[in-house]
Amino acid sequence: MAKKLTYFIIAGLVLGILVGWILNVSLGGGTPEGDAQLKTVAGYISILTTIFLHLIKMIIAPLVFSTLVVGIAHMGDSAALGRVGAKAVGWFLAASIISLSLGLLLVTIFQPGVGLGLPLPPVDATVGVDRSAFDFAKFIAHIFPESMIGAMAENNILQIVVFSLFVGVAILAVGEPAQPLVRATEALVKVMLQITDYVMRFAPIAVFAAVTATVAQRGLGILATFGYFMGSFYIGLIILWALLIGVCFLIVGARTGMLVRYIRDPIVLAFSTASSEAAYPRTLEALDRFGVPPRIASFVLPLGYSFNLDGSMMYMTFATIFVAQAYGIDLSLGTQILMLLTLMITSKGVAGVPRASLVVITATLAQFNIPEAGLLLILAVDHFLDMGRSATNVVGNAVASVVVAKWEGQLDPPEPVDIEPPHAPAHVAPPVPGNEPF
Repeated sequence: MAKKLTYFIIAGLVLGILVGWILNVSLGGGTPEGDAQLKTVAGYISILTTIFLHLIKMIIAPLVFSTLVVGIAHMGDSAALGRVGAKAVGWFLAASIISLSLGLLLVTIFQPGVGLGLPLPPVDATVGVDRSAFDFAKFIAHIFPESMIGAMAENNILQIVVFSLFVGVAILAVGEPAQPLVRATEALVKVMLQITDYVMRFAPIAVFAAVTATVAQRGLGILATFGYFMGSFYIGLIILWALLIGVCFLIVGARTGMLVRYIRDPIVLAFSTASSEAAYPRTLEALDRFGVPPRIASFVLPLGYSFNLDGSMMYMTFATIFVAQAYGIDLSLGTQILMLLTLMITSKGVAGVPRASLVVITATLAQFNIPEAGLLLILAVDHFLDMGRSATNVVGNAVASVVVAKWEGQLDPPEPVDIEPPHAPAHVAPPVPGNEPF
């Protein structure tokens, strides 16, 4: 089923491009009347994608909570938890620096914003991106949930992680009396994975609807207009993939070559829906089958979704410098390095904020006196760019989980890659011998 699902998703992607192009041409895309009609049609088609993403969000909160709590319960002790956490954060920081630096280097080499040949938006134009969430002080306070129910209702992964950490550590401290709670949470993991299986059957239809709506409204001509900019960015993503997988190869060995085959389903899903979140449940399952112990994957992966979005971080430096180039603003090397360090910090401060990449870019443009209106240049193709960076985020977090598991000496033998996992996979691994938590 997993292999067939990938093919169905790819088929939905290709069919969506074709149907979207036909709608764009037949309804007169590019004319005021046609664009208005296409916007209405795209809105109706997008309902299918919205339903799918709502179902995914329905899964995320209980799945993150249950897998993380069970993973911590099977860590054995708080020292092991701290060790795994430190290794994960160390990897995240290194990957962030590489992603941001690569984006800065490539946009400087390719210079996609120079000689753009497009009318530039007025410097006082409104970009429509809410920067009110861009407040580091508010972010620090927002990490700690006022209500677990509220955090789950809002799908705030970072707050869910914090609460789950408290629950997991408390279970380790309580010991035997907490065993019934552990068993109940283990059962919840299996139930949520079964629900995931049901929801994923709808993925090809959601992908078809998402691509159809985007191409119908934007048309394929927009790809030609921004072809050089998009091509440069995707070359950067390919290089970033190579770097991440290459470093993983140095640490893990030849087995790394199989990793992309195991995570191909979540990669295609993230690319097609332009949503890293949509791929979370399948990524967790794929890592389990690759041999990453659930106690590690269920801890590293949620943290990665808050702090390790490699594709998004590369996009931040790439897009920011692109806008500066378009307006003919020459930034010194020192300014560019300062911008990189600023993005390094601020990119961690908007976890869970809608359209977080655009929020960070807008704030950074303002800070370095680059017209915020320049963001309007890339909004037209942002969805197509988001597809690539969402897929890259999946690769980055999968690699992080594998590397941490290898550092811990707990990378298990893989299951056959082309065999569908059972609906209730053994996501609750037994304690390591000699390291039983209770």
